[in-house]
Amino acid sequence: MRYRNIDKHLFIKNREKLVTHLHPNSLVVLHANDMMPKNADGTMPFVQNSDLFYFSGIDQEETILVLYPDAIKKEWKEILFIKETDAVLAVWEGNKYSKQEASDMSGIATVHWTNQFESILNTLIGLAEHIYLNTNEHPRATCTVETRDRRFIHWCQNRYPLHRYERIAPIMQKLRGIKEKEEIALIQEACNITEAGFRSILPTIRPKLIEYEIEALLSYEFIRRGSRGFAYTPIIASGANSCILHYVNNDKPCASGELLLLDIGAEYAHYSADLTRVVPIDGRFTARQKEVYNSVLRVLKYAQEILRSGVSFMDYNSAVISMVEHELRTLKLIDTTDIKNQTQATPAYKKYFMHGISHHLGLSTHDLGDVHGIVRPNMVLTVEPGIYIKEEGIGIRLENNIVITKDGSVQNLMQHVPIEAEEIEALMH
Repeated sequence: MRYRNIDKHLFIKNREKLVTHLHPNSLVVLHANDMMPKNADGTMPFVQNSDLFYFSGIDQEETILVLYPDAIKKEWKEILFIKETDAVLAVWEGNKYSKQEASDMSGIATVHWTNQFESILNTLIGLAEHIYLNTNEHPRATCTVETRDRRFIHWCQNRYPLHRYERIAPIMQKLRGIKEKEEIALIQEACNITEAGFRSILPTIRPKLIEYEIEALLSYEFIRRGSRGFAYTPIIASGANSCILHYVNNDKPCASGELLLLDIGAEYAHYSADLTRVVPIDGRFTARQKEVYNSVLRVLKYAQEILRSGVSFMDYNSAVISMVEHELRTLKLIDTTDIKNQTQATPAYKKYFMHGISHHLGLSTHDLGDVHGIVRPNMVLTVEPGIYIKEEGIGIRLENNIVITKDGSVQNLMQHVPIEAEEIEALMH
């Protein structure tokens, strides 16, 4: 494991929170993600199911977690199933978790090998009334392959058709949107690693450097600090590429006089950072580039000022959009006539600002959490306004990661990452 051990009490607390949302006499079953195949005998790097990790801290394939809070036996209330290491597997892959190591990591006393799962489940499921199963219900998710969770749903409903099946996804939406202090510390570490990577590349950026060379330097800086690398596919977008919101080719040379947009974030212990900064490839912003840059920076600062506990996401978004419209008028990109003639389907600002202001951040870069209700303490959110002027080849997006605190303020987890135009220019020189 590259990251330091996480206190098992985080996972114990998370399981305790889950129990308060369950129907009486309920059984919960959570599976690890699949090892995804490549061609021939290759596999993709394993990425753990974030809900399973949230409740157990176990970072290993073929893991299953069963929770039965109302079980008649104490040893049935929490059961962890892990892959057994044999002599052949140990030669090729090394040892997997021992039962004691898995117990120490998760705080779960009862640990069995995965090959015992079906027989034990058959005993427990006959006593339970409700069965909670997991699916990916993220509003932006597109699942084109059948997951291990989906296969288990089919298997379970076919074998036990008369039980009452429940969705755990809505509960995860509530739980994961509010972070524990241990989670915030892990996100802060991911942000710290991201900051170090960003600072390290500023003096190296110059014309003719290829975007993927910058990606490679960032990857090195992230990995050598205990990260497994990028939390998401990085966007290293120079010139007109900065106006492509999810540009990931990263294969164009950086040209003199243009801007470089960096949307990057390190992963640490499965938790994500999500940073966006824009820098001048020559080391100095032009007058127009700086004008647009400072407009976006003013919107960012305003958004961070008004994003407070108790504010509705709807009011927050409306206020920020009003500020964006003001800045677009100042930049002479839209005028009062454009505002007057806009429709609800095609607002004037959308030509230059096409995405949302904020999203939850945590075990996923676009993490689970309510974005329609009220902002609450211990939410971790991004703030990421942008202005994209395709005809000028100027794309500016600035992004920080913040924690909503209980005292009516916000904690900026990226407060030490350079963001003022003059500061960036100084560091590049």
